[in-house]
Amino acid sequence: MVQYSPAHFSASFAALSDVTRRGVLEQLARADASITDLADKFGMTLTGMKKHVGILEEAGLVTTEKVGRVRTCKLGSCRLEEEAAWIERYHQLWAARFDELDTVVDELKRKEKASGRKKRI
Repeated sequence: MVQYSPAHFSASFAALSDVTRRGVLEQLARADASITDLADKFGMTLTGMKKHVGILEEAGLVTTEKVGRVRTCKLGSCRLEEEAAWIERYHQLWAARFDELDTVVDELKRKEKASGRKKRI
């Protein structure tokens, strides 16, 4: 069984829980960008964008490099593989439970249909 770091997971999922931060990741997947460019793109203050980038950076999803007065952001080394594996594990668990529920419902429908036929006879 894969061991997951609760602190890492919390940081990743917290970072991904915000629509702006997910948008920043999508933007950085296309091209590196400065914090100023990201703030302009998302219509927010530089301070606000710095907070979002800081949260993404703590989760390992973004790295920044300061050259002169410009801080450039790029996708980080975290590839979300452990997070995807964790989600997939629960996806499979829920899928199995829904399959079992479908079986029960089908059986109940079959029994109801069979008992309905008997009443008509």
